Amino acid sequence: MNEKYEINQLPLGALIPFKNHPFKVIENEELNTLAQSIRESGVLVPALARPAGNRYELISGHRRLAACKMLGLPTIPVIVRDLTDAEAIITMVDANLQREHILPSEKAFAYKMKMEAIKHQGQASRQVGTMSRTDQQIAKESKDSARQIQRYIRLTNLIPEILDMVDNKEIALTPAVELSYLTKWEQQTLYKIMQMECATPSLSQAQRMRRMSEERRLGEGNMEDIMAEIKGNQVDCIRITVDRFREHFKRDVSPMEMATTIDKALEYYQRYLERQRDER
Repeated sequence: MNEKYEINQLPLGALIPFKNHPFKVIENEELNTLAQSIRESGVLVPALARPAGNRYELISGHRRLAACKMLGLPTIPVIVRDLTDAEAIITMVDANLQREHILPSEKAFAYKMKMEAIKHQGQASRQVGTMSRTDQQIAKESKDSARQIQRYIRLTNLIPEILDMVDNKEIALTPAVELSYLTKWEQQTLYKIMQMECATPSLSQAQRMRRMSEERRLGEGNMEDIMAEIKGNQVDCIRITVDRFREHFKRDVSPMEMATTIDKALEYYQRYLERQRDER
């Protein structure tokens, strides 16, 4: 299918973000690199949008739009297509899943949106087991297996605080999936305990909490006892709230990125002290 579409130069203000867009646009080094590339060579791949009243809803190209705004450009090349909601969602997800770095939360909500869009289109089987068949259909166009796609979608049941910990690599995917079966209250209680104990659950601990939750006997005391257990990979840590350093970082910088920057700053400071000692 070799359809050709007209490329329009649209004002940046004429574009609105895709509703419930699951992919984050973070002002980081990757975005700065993209902006530098656009400064030197222009936007090589046009964005994609669909009509939305007097403006256009952006389907793919949110990072390119952000980079153009950073550079103060007046317009951006855009291909405009008339797409249904389901077609737009599937196109948006497929375009963004090609990116090199994708957060677990982004994959989670993207796969869920695509799953629902495919079902709405009626492309998947309507027999019993549609969920599995739809997963398999998505897996054919993805690097993830059907089982892995189901696991990512489970993450959408996590409260935002714990999902952020997954994105920041504080909690691995497998135990996070187990925690997704806890009720909202149980997750909120567990999150407070994790903050107090400066610890995260291992897979076996997460599995035990899930079983206790399903048996309706998981309470705050049980969680405290489980989290107080000494794990083989447990290390000493210092707990410092993000608010203490927030003023020194841009709004979109994650706690993990802040920790990395602080760690590098301490390395530079250590080298400075060593040079001071050598000069004495």
